[in-house]
Amino acid sequence: MLKHMKKLLTCLAMMLISLYSFAQQVKNDVVLKLDGDELVGKVLKINNDDIEFSYTGETLVYNIKKAEIMKITFSSGRIQVFNKPQQAAPAQNAAPASADKSSLEDHHNKVAILPFGFIRDGQPADGEQIQNECYSFMNKHSGVYTILPPRTTNALLIKAGINSETIKGYTMEDICNVLGVEYVVDGLVTMNKTTQTTTQSNSGAVKSKDDDDRKDRKYNSYSYGTATQNFQTKLSLAIYNDKGTAVYSQDRTAFWNTQDAYSNTLEYLLKRSPLYTK
Repeated sequence: MLKHMKKLLTCLAMMLISLYSFAQQVKNDVVLKLDGDELVGKVLKINNDDIEFSYTGETLVYNIKKAEIMKITFSSGRIQVFNKPQQAAPAQNAAPASADKSSLEDHHNKVAILPFGFIRDGQPADGEQIQNECYSFMNKHSGVYTILPPRTTNALLIKAGINSETIKGYTMEDICNVLGVEYVVDGLVTMNKTTQTTTQSNSGAVKSKDDDDRKDRKYNSYSYGTATQNFQTKLSLAIYNDKGTAVYSQDRTAFWNTQDAYSNTLEYLLKRSPLYTK
């Protein structure tokens, strides 16, 4: 009996050692952020603009923007780099690089709004009004950012020979360097006519009796209608940094069907962008 118990205890000890060894082999993913924070847990999903992450021992899922992540070291040992940390220039290059300083360091926290693309009923239209409205709203909620006036932005683009056609040959990093900014806002509004809403008003005949002459008086009836054109508006908005990386990208269909519905939609998307300050 004693011998049997010894064998049983030995088996249990071996099982515990095996389980402990297996637990020790389980590794976690490590997310290293640009500010130096390390997040240990599991990367559940990588989306276009963020990742879904859960801490070790927890089930709550967090969304972390890719723009905040330097790299992820997966449990397999694979490393995926998202952003490289900015490195200061060597001291001995400080004097010769004075010309480059204005084109690099002075970009910091500067934002330019590109002329908006505007497609109306399938035809290109002038998006300057939308560009101006975007500037007006962002300038009121700029915080630490300096927003270039559209006139300045457009003048710099013209001087560089960049228009709606030639801009396709430039990266967003190129555009940032041309404009001397850290971020550029790029947008497209598509508006199409849909149905018409008709409002009809009628006025029937009115008959009354005058007590004095006992005569009936009749008034003419009439009707009129007004037709209001409805529109479907879609807006795409993206923000790029001077590395050419999209830090924000959203599409939205306007809730209202009016001709100026893009305005509310634009504000809705800008309020949710990383450049918005209350």
